[in-house]
Amino acid sequence: MSEHAKATDVLVIGGGMAGLAGALALRENGANVTLVERAPEFGEVGAGLQMAPNASRVLRRWGLLEKALEIGVQPKHLVFRDAVTGEELTRQTLGDEFEERYGAPYVVIHRSDLHRVLLEGCEAAGVKLVNDVMVESVETVNGRGVAHTAAGVDYAADVVIGADGLKSTLRPLVASDEPVPSAYVAYRGTVPITENTPKADLEDVIVYLGPNCHLVQYPLRKGELLNTVAVFKSPSFERGEEQYGGVDELEAAYKDCVPEVQAALKNLATGIRWPMYDRDPIENWVAGRMVLMGDAAHPMLQYLAQGACQALEDAAALQDVSNGTVFTAEGVNPAAWDDAIREFNSRRAGRTARVQRTARVWGESWHVSGLARTLRNLLFKSRKDNDFQYNDWLYGQTGEGIPAAESPARRAHIPA
Repeated sequence: MSEHAKATDVLVIGGGMAGLAGALALRENGANVTLVERAPEFGEVGAGLQMAPNASRVLRRWGLLEKALEIGVQPKHLVFRDAVTGEELTRQTLGDEFEERYGAPYVVIHRSDLHRVLLEGCEAAGVKLVNDVMVESVETVNGRGVAHTAAGVDYAADVVIGADGLKSTLRPLVASDEPVPSAYVAYRGTVPITENTPKADLEDVIVYLGPNCHLVQYPLRKGELLNTVAVFKSPSFERGEEQYGGVDELEAAYKDCVPEVQAALKNLATGIRWPMYDRDPIENWVAGRMVLMGDAAHPMLQYLAQGACQALEDAAALQDVSNGTVFTAEGVNPAAWDDAIREFNSRRAGRTARVQRTARVWGESWHVSGLARTLRNLLFKSRKDNDFQYNDWLYGQTGEGIPAAESPARRAHIPA
């Protein structure tokens, strides 16, 4: 270990949604938390983000939901349409009955806005935030996690939380797998809402389902912006090309769609596209005193809009398993981390694996053609609004792997 090693109770590696959420959760329990991020400054790229109630419940437990609602939008409905005919297939009303059933609202918010809410929450709670730190490896030495950085400075902690995303540097400690390309890519864009923006759909999340493509639209920032996401099967990505010059693939993918969908393509930023990857679920996320969370543990395709949501659930579960075990009324018991992170892994791996697998199947059902499309549409149209049977496993307040709706009792004193 370096003679300049920095000691802390908890070290979080990665300053995205998962890392900030994990840092805040454990700080609330009373941990001294240091979070290191490789980028020179904190920030989040991308466009809109859907926060289902299983995630907004977690924001509520940390006292951050109101901040999210101040800059987000509560859509009235989630609507699915056929992209070729424009026909409505099904809708879910997201009103009082939905919110009462799941204990929190459905919120759509800009990724950078949610990231800022979590970052400010960490700052206010006293998490130590450090930029420009490239962690190259983590090992367990004498019962503590030690992170080795490119700059030669080591960070030692009772536990290390690996929240470094899809291409995690730390995942090889527990698995020898690689990200799985899906053949699909996404283009995203946010544009100001003006008097010329079609008003009909500005209160809803609208999803158009087409053969080998789909398009999602919803308002952001209190209705000031319109968020558009176009996802389609890309021949160039199937050949291994991450980026692609020109928009001919994009336009060709939607050539058979209704005019509303084709017009929405003008809202996209076409300078960069987002190749879609996930990984196969793994059972073990723990190596010594290091545990993965978020996309480092369970990256998923976005068809269920659950990537950030599951990261927040992870953080709440970490908070639950360490409260009363590691962090007790009598003080901190670092020896309890071994059992706590194993318990966290055990609670969460089955649930996140189900979300990962279901996201793949859900995406396949969106993109079918021919007879499969006809059957899909019949199935969707047979579902009644406020038929919750398909939502309860994902959004419900109780169930296997779902963290408690309420925060554990907070310690009377959080050390500075």
